[in-house]
Amino acid sequence: MTMPSESRGLDHLVIGVADLDAAGTFYERLGFRVGARNRHPWGTENRIVQFPGAFLELITIGDRTLIPPHAPQRFSFGAFVREALARGEGMSMLVLESRDAAGDAVGFRKDGIGDFEPFFFERQARRPDGSEVRVAFSLAFAENRAAPKCGFFLCQQHEPQNFWNPAFQQHENGASGLSAVFMIAEEPAAQVDFLAAFSGAESFATMEAGLRLPLPRGRLEVLTPEAAAAMLDDDRGQEQACFAGFAVTVPDLGPVRARLAERDVAYRHDGARIVVPASTALGCAIVFELD
Repeated sequence: MTMPSESRGLDHLVIGVADLDAAGTFYERLGFRVGARNRHPWGTENRIVQFPGAFLELITIGDRTLIPPHAPQRFSFGAFVREALARGEGMSMLVLESRDAAGDAVGFRKDGIGDFEPFFFERQARRPDGSEVRVAFSLAFAENRAAPKCGFFLCQQHEPQNFWNPAFQQHENGASGLSAVFMIAEEPAAQVDFLAAFSGAESFATMEAGLRLPLPRGRLEVLTPEAAAAMLDDDRGQEQACFAGFAVTVPDLGPVRARLAERDVAYRHDGARIVVPASTALGCAIVFELD
């Protein structure tokens, strides 16, 4: 196994939604600041919820005619999003940070977890003052045969100073960071080899409910279906591994609880966390936990 020089932190989560504007409105009801609509040349459109060093990508299909097919050594992001949305809304891809996407793609090939060419793209982004700046990214895709419904890739930022903006990271609900990703698997141990190679992490915490993988930014928890039902009110029961949701940190649960009640959003308060279940949150559970 080719290990990177250090483990990789959370970069962003790809969350498929049927109606991008309706999803943006829902996240705003929860107290998140949601960015403007962006369009990709491969047929998808997104809106972003940004935190320091990580973000949520709410995504939908804009123009199906622009989606390229999968091809040898070519991962079609648009096709994957389309296929995931055909199964239903929710988180479909986990993205970790990269400092060298081209080198990481070579490492994935050596480790047998991805034989894809790195993918570069750029677009114009709009600052809070309305001015436009260039943002650019290189992506290295991986393939987890133990979780075929889940997408995995690394993202290298080429213009980070133009992408990250503290003004976009101020949320009315007090959310200060993306702290966790939740995955469901019948046999969490079967995910260890891939996740170790993909993340570069050298250690896993084994729990009765599954696995916990600490990352430089955030953590990944692989839960059994029973644990996901108890922790996230997720009773889907999965034969194949899938992503279940994410957690953000807040300084105080009281204002979050009050906001959700005022806006008639179903939730469960469980000790040091508040859970908005996937059945309420467009197929992707949202957990608020104390920082």
